Amino acid sequence: MNKVYPSAAAALEGIVRDGQLIAVGGFGLCGIPEALIDALRDSGVKDLSVISNNAGVDGFGLGKLLETRQIRKMISSYVGENKEFERQYLAGELELEFTPQGTLAEKLRAGGAGIPAFFTKTGVGTLVAEGKELRQFDGETYVMERALNPEVALVKADVADMSGNLRFNKTARNFNPAAAMAGRICVVEVERIVPTGAIEPDDVHLPGIYVHRIVHNPTPEKRIEKRTIRDRK
Repeated sequence: MNKVYPSAAAALEGIVRDGQLIAVGGFGLCGIPEALIDALRDSGVKDLSVISNNAGVDGFGLGKLLETRQIRKMISSYVGENKEFERQYLAGELELEFTPQGTLAEKLRAGGAGIPAFFTKTGVGTLVAEGKELRQFDGETYVMERALNPEVALVKADVADMSGNLRFNKTARNFNPAAAMAGRICVVEVERIVPTGAIEPDDVHLPGIYVHRIVHNPTPEKRIEKRTIRDRK
């Protein structure tokens, strides 16, 4: 089966629609599927619930979908660096399910592993635990968190082979494998595509069984979120 699609728009055709729950890999602006986010914006789908550690920045990443008002709800851990996000949330125009970062990662991992829920101490006694089941284990209180099962996952990798086996680039791996495994359909954007077998088995970070569609984007912008340098006066 050929998993390689000629463009990001073609890779999303027939699988995205209004009102979906979608997971998007990345951490800040590191390891985000830039071309797939642009294609999702251009598709015109709306009322999306998006799982992503961050919400991009103004004018880039998921910030583009916020500007076009295609996102109804964010399930995120960190929502700074984005004035439009702040404006929409404070105006009551955008829902936010604020989730501790480790809990968010585990909710995706559990979804990919077929585990419907798990217990964690993180968030006990805070707004995060309101309305959720609490249980005692060995004298400690834990909150039950439900797994996340997005209909579509959009992820970014460095290299894919023709079978969809992936290798990520160092810390750009971040949330991408967990998002890919949780999604019922996974679309990956990569900088290089190599023949099947060209990636050594021990170098495969995510097996191709989780990947359904591949898009080649050899020249992503890779914009950094914030750069700080030392004053050398």
